[in-house]
Amino acid sequence: MAKKLELVSLYEWGMFTEPRPSVVAGPCSAETEEQVMETAKGLKELGINVFRAGIWKPRTHPGCFEGIGVPGLKWMQRAKREYGLKIATEVASEKHVFECLKHGVDLVWIGARTTANPFLVQEIADALADTDIPVLVKNPVNPDIDLWIGALERLNNAGIKKLGVIHRGFSTVEKTKYRNDPQWQMAIELRSRYPELPFFVDPSHMAGSKDYILELSQRSLDLGFEGLMIESHCNPSVALSDAKQQLTPAELKDMLYNQITVRDADSDSKEWKENIDQLRAKIDILDESLLYTLSSRMKISRQIGEYKKNNNIAILQTSRWDSILAKVVSKGAEYGLPKEFIEDVFNAIHETSVEMQNEVISGKTSEQK
Repeated sequence: MAKKLELVSLYEWGMFTEPRPSVVAGPCSAETEEQVMETAKGLKELGINVFRAGIWKPRTHPGCFEGIGVPGLKWMQRAKREYGLKIATEVASEKHVFECLKHGVDLVWIGARTTANPFLVQEIADALADTDIPVLVKNPVNPDIDLWIGALERLNNAGIKKLGVIHRGFSTVEKTKYRNDPQWQMAIELRSRYPELPFFVDPSHMAGSKDYILELSQRSLDLGFEGLMIESHCNPSVALSDAKQQLTPAELKDMLYNQITVRDADSDSKEWKENIDQLRAKIDILDESLLYTLSSRMKISRQIGEYKKNNNIAILQTSRWDSILAKVVSKGAEYGLPKEFIEDVFNAIHETSVEMQNEVISGKTSEQK
């Protein structure tokens, strides 16, 4: 069972107002004072209240632009002073935290590479202890939900209650049209464990190209997430980092006001309530039927395990499983079910079936292992 987090509501942070989406926007990197001020002015004019910019940039290879450093915080201070913006940046060390606190940064986030390192997360948590600054935590580079939750717990244990997350997708060896694989199911799982946790999505890093920012933003809002963190640059073509995934303030305005559809979280309509309750009741019945079917299948798997044990037969029969999987994928297609979905479901069933047969043959239950 997930450990309960002590949290302050997003709308009590003093930065965002309902309705959705709450937007944090600004350039990938603070590059020059002129670039920061021009971008900040454009974003303020379209109603953005929280201005982001990278000050320290963790790059894969040395020699790339690794951020302007502390001078950029002074430029952001000026944007805050002149345009009434809240300012936000990424931190990856105790030193970064202290510089941000000294320069009046209003919100910090922890990047994907840092979230994957519990030592750094703890260092940042200790540096932020007893402060009232909001902290957003990006998902780790790889899809490890416990590592993500562990980072939240470390910060919460340090007394940070203005706490939220940023879903920016995951690195993968498989080629997709996106820079990072969304793996929405991971975000949905985290939301189901912590429904009160403020949830932002970073479509810029997820997309890797501005061509996909709209569709990813729309998907995140359709899933009920509150906020977006979007990279916006006054002139993306000359950006020193991530040029392809940044929108101009004018492009961001068009997307937010003319293209995105924000749906209601719920409705008080009697017709809606009656119809949705009926459909959900049908789902509940089908879910119970699925559970009964799965239980029956596992009982047969155990019987097969007993038979294999008595006849000294190996558990795994690869050719048999390949045949089953091909058959169910084909049958699933007839029912309009995606191949990937069928493979995921039946591979999970197969893994559990093998585990149960192993328990039978070894004489050990999962609790004894």
